[in-house]
Amino acid sequence: MEEYMREPCPWRIVDDCGGAFTMGIIGGGVFQAVKGFRNAPAGVGHRLRGSMSAVRIRAPQIGGSFAVWGGLFSTIDCGLVRLRGKEDPWNSITSGALTGAVLASRSGPLAMVGSALMGGILLALIEGVGILLTRYTAQQFQNPNPFGEDTSHMTH
Repeated sequence: MEEYMREPCPWRIVDDCGGAFTMGIIGGGVFQAVKGFRNAPAGVGHRLRGSMSAVRIRAPQIGGSFAVWGGLFSTIDCGLVRLRGKEDPWNSITSGALTGAVLASRSGPLAMVGSALMGGILLALIEGVGILLTRYTAQQFQNPNPFGEDTSHMTH
């Protein structure tokens, strides 16, 4: 079940790591800009400086955290593809759970289990939505008459 073409496994890790870093930088930059603006002293100059300072300090850290998550997720995913010999949604769900567990390992076994559950559930939801979306769009392309009208009596 290949919904879209992905990079082959060794390069997928680098690709996902870079994509996650970019997503973290952009999302973290927007969030930190708003947070820095709101927390700065009154005055447009102070607020703009506070906003830019927050972005400069925190956005790279957030991007790095996203990159670590994306790189670890892709590494585990590639390992599962190699072990199982097939690429399916179970690899992503398991990768999400294992990534959550590994990243929480310094906080103890209870935190690992909680993070593994959250990672697995999150990836199961993402994969489920992806499958439903793929099936929905495939059905739309199969039905050329979306209004359900009987066109058999019409002649050209």
